[in-house]
Amino acid sequence: MKLIFLDIDGTLTAPGENTPPASAVDAIAKARANGHKVFLCTGRNPDMLKPLLRYQFDGYISCAGGYVAVGEKYDEILYDHPMTDAERDTALTALHNQGVFCTIEAEKGSWGDENLGDFLSSQGEGNSEIERWRKALAGNLGIKPMSQYDGSPVYKVVIMCMKMSQLDETKAALGDRFNFVMQEVKVGGSSSSCINGEIINKEFNKGLGVETICKRFNVPVSETVGFGDSMNDLEMIQTVGYSVCMANGSEKLKSLSDMVCPSVSEDGLAKAFAELKLI
Repeated sequence: MKLIFLDIDGTLTAPGENTPPASAVDAIAKARANGHKVFLCTGRNPDMLKPLLRYQFDGYISCAGGYVAVGEKYDEILYDHPMTDAERDTALTALHNQGVFCTIEAEKGSWGDENLGDFLSSQGEGNSEIERWRKALAGNLGIKPMSQYDGSPVYKVVIMCMKMSQLDETKAALGDRFNFVMQEVKVGGSSSSCINGEIINKEFNKGLGVETICKRFNVPVSETVGFGDSMNDLEMIQTVGYSVCMANGSEKLKSLSDMVCPSVSEDGLAKAFAELKLI
């Protein structure tokens, strides 16, 4: 039996989408029928990944490792580690002081700054991360206005800004406890760019989530396969026994992976499952 871990955005689905290719759905079902277990391993919170659960998985690593659940109804919680209220407030105050656009993610909801849409609409076409958040604001991922935030425990903060220096205040306050997983993204093929990323507690990551699930099912890490596409999948790729990066993924992650499979739009998961004899 293998334990298979799948990132969502850019791996199982196109960024920001909730419908995988039919070939991927079929491959997952066949792999499970062959006795393997398949888990989502995502930065999305449980609320954002909920639309995918109709395809049936054996559990998920969500919030980039901050919330891990298994079982037929995903009701066996193996790990649950939100930010403290003080950490959340410190992060939001410092980020907003520097004009950083924020989305906060809790177990059952996400809330974003109301002016994020205006920021994104000015950034042009051609970047998958920017497009993901455009679609999110349109309703695919159910992000509500920050003014409606209900105080639920927050697992991570997703940010977007124009300069890395806008994060200095927040790093000074929280850098000893949180990783700032950032990337500079080009805007529409032009020379301009913006900074997109996540602030994630150092206590967890996707790789530790993989290890937690392996312990639960008494399966050695060597018997795991992980699929990802971006550098926020790094710890998963470094942890699993065999790692696969999508052709549409980060060049750096490709260089660190055991295999590169076709892109999500070219039935990459199904082809890789077949090549690895999971189906």
